Amino acid sequence: QVQLVESGGGFVQTGESLRLSCAASGSFVSIGTMSWYRQAPGKERDLVAQINTFHNANIRDSVKGRFTISRDNAKNTVWLQMNNLEVEDTAVYYCHAADVRTDDGRYNYWGQGTQVTVSS
Repeated sequence: QVQLVESGGGFVQTGESLRLSCAASGSFVSIGTMSWYRQAPGKERDLVAQINTFHNANIRDSVKGRFTISRDNAKNTVWLQMNNLEVEDTAVYYCHAADVRTDDGRYNYWGQGTQVTVSS
């Protein structure tokens, strides 16, 4: 069993920063691309940023220049640094791990989500 444990969400004012963390634990051999998604109330879950094992990253256009994704393969951890937060960034943020190789196959996993609320 593999778990993704997220942390770092909270309540901030516009212009402030937060850093989300997602650590994978359990029994697995390797993890492929790790991503952050977000889902605002009444909206679909959207990709925010993703990073592969070679540290090649893709960032959603609306957060480019403000958000940065990084990972530590040895620690099985991915971070999302969010600067200059806007009210529109308010959402539940979910960590996703793709192509997680275990003894009985390859699977994708989701974290439980962490709330980010940005107030003006």
